[in-house]
Amino acid sequence: MKREQQRRDPVSEPADHVPRQRAYYVDWLRVIAVLLLVPFHSAMIFVPWPYHLKNAETSVALEVFNRFLGIWHMPLLFFIAGAGTWFALGHRTAREYITERVRRLLVPLAFGMLVIVPPQTYLERLQQGRFRGSFVDFYPHFFEGVYPAGNFTWNHLWFLAYLFVFSLLLLPFFLRARGGGGRVARAISRLRSGPSLLLLAVPLMAVQACLRVRWPGEQNLVDDWANFCFYLTMFAYGYAVFAAQGAVDRIAGSRWVFLGIGLLGILVVATVELSGAGPRWGYNAGCITYLAFTGFNTWSWVLAIVGFARVLLDRAGPWHSYAATSSLPFYILHQTVIIVIGYHVVRWEAGVMVKFIAVTASSCAAFVAVYELLVRRCKPLRFLFGMRP
Repeated sequence: MKREQQRRDPVSEPADHVPRQRAYYVDWLRVIAVLLLVPFHSAMIFVPWPYHLKNAETSVALEVFNRFLGIWHMPLLFFIAGAGTWFALGHRTAREYITERVRRLLVPLAFGMLVIVPPQTYLERLQQGRFRGSFVDFYPHFFEGVYPAGNFTWNHLWFLAYLFVFSLLLLPFFLRARGGGGRVARAISRLRSGPSLLLLAVPLMAVQACLRVRWPGEQNLVDDWANFCFYLTMFAYGYAVFAAQGAVDRIAGSRWVFLGIGLLGILVVATVELSGAGPRWGYNAGCITYLAFTGFNTWSWVLAIVGFARVLLDRAGPWHSYAATSSLPFYILHQTVIIVIGYHVVRWEAGVMVKFIAVTASSCAAFVAVYELLVRRCKPLRFLFGMRP
């Protein structure tokens, strides 16, 4: 009878072993990562890669900047999301967690696809000369076909869709494992030195080597297996690393090692990407080796950033609550604001850097205005943007 009473239902009861103390550096990492999306997506207007809005003149400096962010930025966001799940399941039941995921991810995704994203496609089609008329005229056409051939898309909100799927997909494993962190967490706990955590790069390297050539990355969820497996692994690692006793402290203790390895990796990537001496794309030894290396380099940077954040950012600060609360609305709004402003700025007779700074600064100011005047103060909008009432 006592044994039966001591059993805990992993679905209806939260774990009782997770420390309740808030990891402020995780919040700050999320805030910083989201803020970096503004210069990243502003720069996308001025680099040679495909984007929803393009400037006639491009910038090598902004291309280098975006290549650097691209190494670790989205993997870090999924890692942080996994860490957040570890803490969330410490004081939420499975039902509460799923409800929270629907409220925080699925509702903003649906709202965003219907309201926030359509202006992006409208302005893209205007610049391409594929549509003429007002946004009201365009809106019914937004639902004609799937992007890029058609117009219907989730654009930057793909992150919310992937994160929702990952959360549901891994929840049974997290529930089963959370009493002791699971096999992965226990394996991580046995990696006694910080640098030994680099061994966790092996699955990421395998994903890159085996899948990236076939699926370069479309963020469409159904035919995007390289990104799906890579980000799913990062999400699982975020949970497991924080579940593993002492792992984050070991990461912090070896942060300079990880930074040094990451910087060496940047030199390799820069040499390959900017010299034009990279391997031929395909399933050949050179390309597979290089892609595997990118997986290792990404993990090195994530470890370095988490380590430095653990040391430097583990405090609340006067802006913590405001920044943490506004980060999701910021994410949802930022790209539409950038494209609306950028559509007018690219017509200026000015240099690339002047335009880039104008788009970046104006977008930040516009978001603060929209957030303060509308989103933050309107209960229905708070709900639609995934905020608490």
